[in-house]
Amino acid sequence: MTVLSDTATEHHPLVDVARSLADKTLFPAAVEVDRSGKIPTEQLQALQDAGLYGIFSTEAVGGSNLSNEDRNLVIEALAGGCLTTAFIWQQHAGPASATALCEGEAHRYAAGLASGELRGGVAFAHLLRQGTPVLRAEPCSDGWQISGTAPYITGWGDVDIVLIAARWQDSIIWGIVPGIESATMSASMLELAAVNSSSTAVITFDQHLISSDDVTSVVSFDSWLEGYRMGLRANGSLALGVTGRCLSLLGPSELDAEYVTARQRLDTASVDDLPAARANASDLCMRAATMLVAASGGGAIAASHHAQLLARQAMFLLVQSQTSEIRHHQLTRSM
Repeated sequence: MTVLSDTATEHHPLVDVARSLADKTLFPAAVEVDRSGKIPTEQLQALQDAGLYGIFSTEAVGGSNLSNEDRNLVIEALAGGCLTTAFIWQQHAGPASATALCEGEAHRYAAGLASGELRGGVAFAHLLRQGTPVLRAEPCSDGWQISGTAPYITGWGDVDIVLIAARWQDSIIWGIVPGIESATMSASMLELAAVNSSSTAVITFDQHLISSDDVTSVVSFDSWLEGYRMGLRANGSLALGVTGRCLSLLGPSELDAEYVTARQRLDTASVDDLPAARANASDLCMRAATMLVAASGGGAIAASHHAQLLARQAMFLLVQSQTSEIRHHQLTRSM
């Protein structure tokens, strides 16, 4: 995939590794991966072999400690290769970062996550829901008991551990659970219109114990929300990746300049401006995918065609990591 422009003149070597892997391995297999209903083990292994699981970890635990700019470019490259693979892989950021920074016993997971020998998932999107928390924690003698549901855990069956977030009063309990069902933890698979091969599940907890040794942190909800808003930039790279792939298939178009501007806008946005920049990126992604379908003609409707796949992925990215602020800007743009 041709990258029209990016913000840095020099990158970490892993950026070029990711771009090569996306073009030579991920994108040629993307349609088949989408149709198969299950991510091939070889896809995730290729990312591990390339050292890409380590980009979310510090050097102290064996990670590569990339800058935010380079990490975003890696995410963008992989999303432009196979969004499903990139989406499962990106969930690894949660437990990798949390355990690397943890000062407690959960730090023992950090080295395995940095190398990719351990693969991690995350469940926290439910924290943004209004009303009564759907996943709750109660203190007990050995740690915390978790009850309720985690509506979206991506990569179920492909991850070894999951970092989950449960509410307790005005705080969030962050802890590690195994990526397998048990008497107190059951999974129900979801069927998605896009990235269905991501093996996304709803996990139900019934007084599931998270021992003190598996707790990574306890933080106030307000402080977490502030940090979350600051981290909205990274998911914008998924939309940029799909956009870039669409534009590379289209050839020169009127959207090329917008693609460059969309990345610059994300890179320079303040915390308050990020929702609008994210909405702009997802809107551009949808328009680029629509243009590719139109340019491809009737063949684009075939299940074997990349255009329909990219169009469905663009639709998915309208709602992935969507906040109320992002939704407001998306709807305003659509009026």
